[in-house]
Amino acid sequence: MARIYPLFSSSKGNSTFIGTEKGGILIDCGVSFKRLSAALEVNRLPLSAVQAVFITHEHSDHVAGLKMLTKKTGLPVYGQKRTLQKLCDEDKISPESPVIDITGLNIPCAGSEVSCFNTPHDTIQSCGYRIHTDDDKYCAVCTDLGHITPEVDNALTGCRLVLIEANYDEEMLRRGPYPLYLKERILSPNGHLSNNSCAEQIGRLISRGSTHFILGHLSQDNNLPHIADQTVQKSLVQFTRGKDYLLGVAPVETQGGAVIF
Repeated sequence: MARIYPLFSSSKGNSTFIGTEKGGILIDCGVSFKRLSAALEVNRLPLSAVQAVFITHEHSDHVAGLKMLTKKTGLPVYGQKRTLQKLCDEDKISPESPVIDITGLNIPCAGSEVSCFNTPHDTIQSCGYRIHTDDDKYCAVCTDLGHITPEVDNALTGCRLVLIEANYDEEMLRRGPYPLYLKERILSPNGHLSNNSCAEQIGRLISRGSTHFILGHLSQDNNLPHIADQTVQKSLVQFTRGKDYLLGVAPVETQGGAVIF
């Protein structure tokens, strides 16, 4: 039965495990090897369950622990070509680990098939991942994007579960302490997804049959879990929570627990 474990989710560190204690994949490794190992242990997942790492982009909150993880395990690292090249050039991946460009491919791994889709973000390359599990269900992890493109929309459509970015509350960001240039970067089409934009996309996905949603990558400075949750729920007045859809917020750091979908 398919499970997703949001191990870490914030602007300061991201990592998600999809699978079971017998095997699965890790999307991003934005925390230290020590913290990742502890998070897996809390969820009763052995390190050996991680059979590959899929990287969305090269920002530190997604790759901070990648070098040590690959040094300790030699796990294969998947991602887009330019992202992988940059990580290799900056010595963020151990030479012991195979590096595989996933662009345009469906990669069989740990009983699932994984493909990537482009996301608009201010980095050399950025992507989300769509996973087809061994029990014939689809899920997706989609964070770090300034807006929903047709490619993103298409990739998320048909997924039973979507972990999607709800990075900031617009009023909190505009009134907050960030310098103007940083606010403009976050608000840009290549920045991050707001609670309101996230809510609009979730509404579209529910109307097409998606039922499970996890709000992720919340800013610890410009958002709060209850604000993100309320913003999304208020926009979905035509649907009934608990009947038409299930909604949760990914924790900054797991205390244990998975979402079965």
